[in-house]
Amino acid sequence: MQLTSEQKPLYIKMHDDDNVAIVVNDGGLPAHTVFPCALELIDHVPQGHKVALADLPEGSAIRRYNVTIGYTNTDVKRGQWLNETLIRMPDARVLDNLPMATVTPTPLPPLEGHTFMGYRNDDGSVGTRNILAITTTVQCVSGVVEHAVKRIKAELLPDFPNVDDVIGIEHTYGCGVAIDAPGAEIPIRTIRNIARNPNFGGQAMVVSLGCEKLQPAKLFPAGSFPIKNEAQPPVVCLQDAAHVGFQSMIHSIMEQAKAQLTILNQRQREVCPASDLVVGVQCGGSDAFSGVTANPAVGFATDLLVRAGASVMFSEVTEVRDGIDQLTSRATSPEVANAMIKEMQWYDDYLKRGGADRSANTTPGNKKGGLSNIVEKAMGSIVKSGSSPISGVLSPGEKLQQRGLIYAATPASDFICGTLQVAAGMNLHIFTTGRGTPYGLAPVPVIKVATRDDLARRWHDLMDINAGKIATGDATIEDIGWELFHMMLDVASGKKTWAEQWKLHNALVLFNPAPIT
Repeated sequence: MQLTSEQKPLYIKMHDDDNVAIVVNDGGLPAHTVFPCALELIDHVPQGHKVALADLPEGSAIRRYNVTIGYTNTDVKRGQWLNETLIRMPDARVLDNLPMATVTPTPLPPLEGHTFMGYRNDDGSVGTRNILAITTTVQCVSGVVEHAVKRIKAELLPDFPNVDDVIGIEHTYGCGVAIDAPGAEIPIRTIRNIARNPNFGGQAMVVSLGCEKLQPAKLFPAGSFPIKNEAQPPVVCLQDAAHVGFQSMIHSIMEQAKAQLTILNQRQREVCPASDLVVGVQCGGSDAFSGVTANPAVGFATDLLVRAGASVMFSEVTEVRDGIDQLTSRATSPEVANAMIKEMQWYDDYLKRGGADRSANTTPGNKKGGLSNIVEKAMGSIVKSGSSPISGVLSPGEKLQQRGLIYAATPASDFICGTLQVAAGMNLHIFTTGRGTPYGLAPVPVIKVATRDDLARRWHDLMDINAGKIATGDATIEDIGWELFHMMLDVASGKKTWAEQWKLHNALVLFNPAPIT
């Protein structure tokens, strides 16, 4: 590959003490490329991959982000491509003797005067969309619900112009499971709390089969649906004797949906402060630029949201596990720090039972994008959390009850993490990607942030924001952070994201660590 006269070989070094850097140029750089600092490449180095900035004898610590991300398993020369085959991953940080609430970030001034147009709910929460959700107690009814939703959209929804969408909350749970086993509470409370998401306005309805283990009364016990006067969501049971034939079932679902749509259609957007936002942040299809461009910009926006009094959730246990000391030190109290450690330990034990460890996280795409192991990936993932104090911790499937920066413990799977953040009550989702994914969620608008110029150019009608300009020096982290913050307010007010325009929605996936019978 030949660079044009306008192109300059570029690398990014994250910290003065780092002994590796990543190549910025699209397509990477060929052997014998010479950087302005006189560093000469020995090998072709792909874009986003690491080059050694010094000779590193076998066993040397490899430092990126001023953190040891591994050790060389052979001698490495200055200018050599340092790929994953040359790196031994360090052991996981033990969970004992961690710093507990030892860092008090410098307080930032409140950010006032920012608003969006949202839907105020009876419980005080605010929706960014006005959606009829039809949830299910068991996978057996999913086909019926899918059919009903198509007819509701075609035959009923046009008569209710203030309702944005009708969606089925379908899942693969509810029967053939150890319903009372340890761990079973996670999928059950997840399904329950999804139905309580603020974008559904307290008007979710339930379709049940009738004979399933997850009975409606178990899914929604008395007082568990307190959106309006502690009422329970209405249930259509397909095995009821009144249903004679398939069309009878569909008719019942549509009649109930019409009643719910009538209520939802009366809702109107109103001015709401930015403090009513509940934002989930996540990354998927990550590459080496995720921790350089998109995630730091999200972290900057996270700090803006916290300053505005909003709630922000960051997640993905295996993607913060190797930086747990950075998180416990930022906790607002030892109790919050201990809650994070408890979630880490639970997940360590969960992986061990399955014969896996944290190294199972990184994908072939992550490695192709320059991320050699989970330690390096974790350092780039954590920066989405910004610099604010961490004020709370959620276990999987729990509903958020406070504002500020919250650690919501979830698996790193894009779909399971998104599902659990929906259950926690997020009304807006931020998703960063380096390799590229058309990810979207039906219950919540998703703003996708590209880490690289090339991805933003090629996927111009899938990526909402291009953070790649940070790597090339055409924008700063602050620039993109503010751009994202303002876009969040616009999207919360009704502006459609690319995923919404194309109606790209991934299936919700429950986290079920309990046995299947």
